[in-house]
Amino acid sequence: MESRHIDSSRTHSTDVQRIIEARHHDPFVVLGRHVHGEKVTLRAFIPGAQSVRVSQSGLTLRRIAGTDMFEGHGAANEVPSRYELEWTDADGNRVSAYDPYCFPAQISDYDLYLFGEGKHRHAYNVLGAHTKEVDGVKGVLFVTWAPNAERVSIIGHFNNWDGRCHPMRSRGGCGVWELFIPGLNEGDLYKFELRNREYGTIHVKSDPYAQQFELRPSTASIVCSTSDFTWGDNGWLSRRREADWLHTPMSIYEVHLGSWQRDDNGDFLSYRELAHRLVPYVKELGFTHIELLPVSEHPLDASWGYQIIGNYAPTSRFGTPDDFRYFVDYCHRHDLGVFVDWVPGHFPKDAHGLARFDGSALYEHEDPRRGEHRDWGTLIFNYGRNEVKNYLLSSAVYWLEEFHIDGLRVDAVASMLYLDYSRKEGEWIPNQYGGRENLEAIDFLRELNTVTHELFPGSLIMAEESTAWPMVSRPTWVGGLGFSMKWNMGWMNDTLAYMAHSPIHRQYHHDMLTFSQLYAYTENFILPFSHDEVVHGKSSLLNKMPGDEWQRFANLRLVLTYMFTHPGKKLLFMGCEFGQGQEWNHATALDWWVLQYPFHQGVKQLVGDLNRVYREEPSLHRFDFEQRGFHWIDCHDAPQSILSYFRTDEVGEPIIVVLNFTPVPRTNYRVGVPRGGAYRELLNSDSQFYGGSNVGNGVVHGDDIAWMNQPHSLSLTIPPLGALILKRC
Repeated sequence: MESRHIDSSRTHSTDVQRIIEARHHDPFVVLGRHVHGEKVTLRAFIPGAQSVRVSQSGLTLRRIAGTDMFEGHGAANEVPSRYELEWTDADGNRVSAYDPYCFPAQISDYDLYLFGEGKHRHAYNVLGAHTKEVDGVKGVLFVTWAPNAERVSIIGHFNNWDGRCHPMRSRGGCGVWELFIPGLNEGDLYKFELRNREYGTIHVKSDPYAQQFELRPSTASIVCSTSDFTWGDNGWLSRRREADWLHTPMSIYEVHLGSWQRDDNGDFLSYRELAHRLVPYVKELGFTHIELLPVSEHPLDASWGYQIIGNYAPTSRFGTPDDFRYFVDYCHRHDLGVFVDWVPGHFPKDAHGLARFDGSALYEHEDPRRGEHRDWGTLIFNYGRNEVKNYLLSSAVYWLEEFHIDGLRVDAVASMLYLDYSRKEGEWIPNQYGGRENLEAIDFLRELNTVTHELFPGSLIMAEESTAWPMVSRPTWVGGLGFSMKWNMGWMNDTLAYMAHSPIHRQYHHDMLTFSQLYAYTENFILPFSHDEVVHGKSSLLNKMPGDEWQRFANLRLVLTYMFTHPGKKLLFMGCEFGQGQEWNHATALDWWVLQYPFHQGVKQLVGDLNRVYREEPSLHRFDFEQRGFHWIDCHDAPQSILSYFRTDEVGEPIIVVLNFTPVPRTNYRVGVPRGGAYRELLNSDSQFYGGSNVGNGVVHGDDIAWMNQPHSLSLTIPPLGALILKRC
């Protein structure tokens, strides 16, 4: 409503005092324009003002003695519904602005209903701060959710960060607060100041729905500019919608934008600079996608982005939201997909963030047995609360819609699924059935996958899930969680543990390589050599390998070839593609200088060739998720630590793979093959071009000798710590 009929005695005795004390939940009861028949009363609370008048009518508002409340009375027809106030501040400056309290509520009841039900897919268009024109007056509409607040105010440089100046109106039991402030603009800094209604404590918070933030360590939210970015990726998006991603190659280059490269001064590159440096590099190596460690706003560099404050804001470390749009668009226009890490599993305790947002456990659980990850020092979202679920679901939609992201990698899914995750007995609360499963989180994840796949056909949602939870990447309608793919953590752990053994001992651990075939097709798996494997004292991928320098590089080339020929999509963290020796350090750029050395050049060349062969040969990717695309030739040669298998698309020529995990060359080694004729090496990881000893075969002619249940066979020379990929000529 635009005007109120009120009892003036009540207003003066109670409501005015609550406004003065910054405790009122609905300042519109007191402030603004109130009509009584043909008369009107105007009130304004302006701390520090010396005198106040209405610009359009000249009506003077008189100070209520002993307060900064001003009141004026006049004829209703002399004061327009939307009026400007003029006042003189304590320094004698003249100020003029439209009164925020003469504007009606802006958020529709339908929006509030959807939000309360947890069904507002585009809540980011309602909550937060948005430029708006109301009745011809431009300003900014602020909206937040704080059901346990007694009073919520907007503070910023425009009111000297004084919470008394712009208290918001409560929209009732839904817990939403709003205020339209005329005259504010894009780029203005702001926060919310909240007073808890039970304890009276004051909390100053960044906007949970802010789409832009100050550069850390500053913490204010920024009224984000309305994007006028012109996208040029319609062709990419159209192809994505129609793509059969299950049967096409996918090789992902995982990147931390802050430490891939830096400028000559050691400072961050911008999103636009990264686009022009990173995209040509990744394209040259043949990757199909980039996956970014979280780019949502976060206060601490050392968290790598995994402790997020702004779930709707690309970090300002590298530029503006439109700069990030440019980065994604540039990738798409060069046929490169973009995934981002998305973190709904937890959030940090920083005072300006979500933690106890309105003085209560609002986004988190009150009980630390459900609401806190003590290992990480973070809080857990309350997935059973509609408004919290809406906050997260809308965030996922935001990244996919506003930035054309091709998919989300959901971090730490296991920590969401299990109530007893990393907890001792007595440190967790069972679900209603006495089990350890987090039923609310399960429902949330299923809804996440249902919503994103429905709204964005062709988008992919990937789970980092480290347990044996069943059907993670199976549809929700058959009881699965609905993810597109799942990281194969078991394959990664077994493979790296096997490779850490000295070759002389590997024969005793042969099953660590063969075991993956027992479950490889139970999920749609991604094979990850990720950032988590090259930090915290785990050593670089190169230095996980045993032996002298030559053997370490040979082992690295071997295990990379194993990954690219094993069923599953591929993911490789930056630096691993050229064999960086040092552990990843988020605070500095990669050790690009090592590329002056042949061994490192060789690894990089190998990765490029592996990507090329993987992309060009349908047998290596068409049935990545299906048993029929893989067949053992010999998985039993543990004494010589050799594996052989073939990949097939059931149409073209099968691809033969032979892996030797010892430094001993094997001559006249017979390998069964399904078809006779001549075979040539598509790739030999021991090639001199990669820094190897150049032991190999070139072209080899098959024999009509049945071997290992195959009708034909090849007599091969197997290079030391080497891998062969062969195809019939």
